[in-house]
Amino acid sequence: MVKKKYSVVAYITCSSDVIMAIASFYAAYWLRGIWIFAPFEKLASISSYHWLLFFVVPVWPFLFYYLGAYRFSYSSSPARVIPRTWGAIFIGVLFLSALIFSLKTFYLSRLFLVTFVVIDILATTLARLLLTFASRRYREYPTNIVIAGDGDSAVKLAVIIKKHRKWGLNLLGFVSEKSLAGSGSREIERHGKVLGTLQDIPALIHSHVIDEVIFAVSKETLGSMEDVLLLLEDEGINTRVALDIFPHMIAKVHVDEIESVPLLTFTTIPSNEAALIVKRFIDIFISSVTLAVVSPLMLAVVIAIRLNSPGPAIFVQRRSGQNGRIFDFYKLRSMYKDADQRKAELERANEMDGPVFKIKSDPRITPIGRFIRRASIDELPQLWNVLKGDMSIVGPRPPVPAEVEKYERWQRRRLSMKPGITCLWQVSGRNMIKFNDWIRLDLEYIDNWSLWLDIKILLRTIPAVLTGKGAY
Repeated sequence: MVKKKYSVVAYITCSSDVIMAIASFYAAYWLRGIWIFAPFEKLASISSYHWLLFFVVPVWPFLFYYLGAYRFSYSSSPARVIPRTWGAIFIGVLFLSALIFSLKTFYLSRLFLVTFVVIDILATTLARLLLTFASRRYREYPTNIVIAGDGDSAVKLAVIIKKHRKWGLNLLGFVSEKSLAGSGSREIERHGKVLGTLQDIPALIHSHVIDEVIFAVSKETLGSMEDVLLLLEDEGINTRVALDIFPHMIAKVHVDEIESVPLLTFTTIPSNEAALIVKRFIDIFISSVTLAVVSPLMLAVVIAIRLNSPGPAIFVQRRSGQNGRIFDFYKLRSMYKDADQRKAELERANEMDGPVFKIKSDPRITPIGRFIRRASIDELPQLWNVLKGDMSIVGPRPPVPAEVEKYERWQRRRLSMKPGITCLWQVSGRNMIKFNDWIRLDLEYIDNWSLWLDIKILLRTIPAVLTGKGAY
């Protein structure tokens, strides 16, 4: 409920910011063009300025988000949000000026840039104020909600709804699952008015203005409420059911459907298909571009590996991917070719807990292998795994099947998302982290996944690779 309202407001605001930036760009060009005083030379054509929009349109929303200009609610004061917007525009223009200087595009008018900044700040501020006014007008028509139930779940819902009054939610009261004289009714009276019992719902929907009824009742009671649910459907009143039937589950719940069959879905993995599609496009773009750029480096390392020790330059190993899918995993070989045969004799020297095998001074590593491991160059062939779709740029590291067989039940959930080249473990110390903490970092990533989290991990990967912390 609230999350959807927030998302709508955020999308509208973001769209408004982009439109204001584009409009300000053209307005600034027009104003600078009609400036006829002698000290100012004639502007270059508008087509020679258009490349600036390709910078402004993606960078402005990113800076607004990063600096908290979208971190608001209906109750937020414009005085708190708008200065963040000004700061984001100012920083964006500094980046833009640095880009213009580095590209030596001196034909661009400095007066145009100043005019653009001033107009954009004024236009964005005006748009934000109008959106705030419109949202307040919208809140004059709140959603009236009745909670059916008198247990802990009903009380919890009441507290949440009252907390979000500014989002247009209005709790009318409760209808009790028990009799009005029951102890449960006396308990919920502290949180809201008791309007009647479940049997009174048909009369209440005609005597009160009710927009939604949320059922927070037991499974047994819900099973006997078919007539009431059908009545609410006929009356056009929105009906929701609080799903705490399995209160100890960590899975998120949503409803899907196959044709006309509704499916109640419990999931612990990201379910935003649009964001996951964007993630896949990003994977394809980054892997293909990076492969093209680093191909000469990989070729040089391949030659060095072959000259340094006998055996193939590319090491291929079977790994477990999403939900246990087995795939061929590629690395530049950093060990002698008999490394697998020598593993058994080194088991006692393992420095990692859990099913993972790692030794800091592993005698199986070649001289060139120690360098490419330290610099993470050995991971570059996994870009081909990403391009194929076996892996992602960001995600939990893929284990070997023998390790998965030793997992405890709770640890297997790390396989529920496509594995990646870098992850929270990679940027948090790698082999310096204990195995259970490693797994918890992976589960934290899965539970909190977003495109923004992927971006933050990618940015943290750069210093992690440069320092080589925990890599061996």
